[in-house]
Amino acid sequence: MKARQKRMVLVGLAIVGVGVAAVLALRALQGNISYFYSPSDIEAGKAPTDHVIRIGGLVTKGTLKRAENGLTVTFDVTDMAKTVKVSYTGILPDLFNEGRGAVARGHLGPDGVFYAEEVLAKHDEAYMPPEVASSLKTAHAMGAANPAGAGQGADLAQGPGAATATGAAPR
Repeated sequence: MKARQKRMVLVGLAIVGVGVAAVLALRALQGNISYFYSPSDIEAGKAPTDHVIRIGGLVTKGTLKRAENGLTVTFDVTDMAKTVKVSYTGILPDLFNEGRGAVARGHLGPDGVFYAEEVLAKHDEAYMPPEVASSLKTAHAMGAANPAGAGQGADLAQGPGAATATGAAPR
């Protein structure tokens, strides 16, 4: 083999190696992606049932119920237009409360219940996750009626410390 042919073979092997590495990296990342869906998206059938997803909204007042074992809780999450029941087994964050924003990561069961593996609560009075604020603002802009007992957050753009669509509180 001539020197030029050896270089071409090495260049070709390098390109194939980089391509294989890129495919493997993308497959690994794809398995870790969890997209955000609002309760309206889930009710509309847009959320997959075979992937880990995130759901967020306000925890509807009066829906938090604990099972006899003390670790399993069920509650409803709303975006002021639609509501989804969430089941979670574990210790809830200290800031988790009815009428406040929450994001849960898990999967949607065939029975329509969202089975959460992790529940996150907002970290202070002025913050709301950007996805939750956006979905609540969209539902509010569409003229959705406030479900009974949905609590705070119905008017996102009103009042001091209210979250904006970007998730940042006005100062």
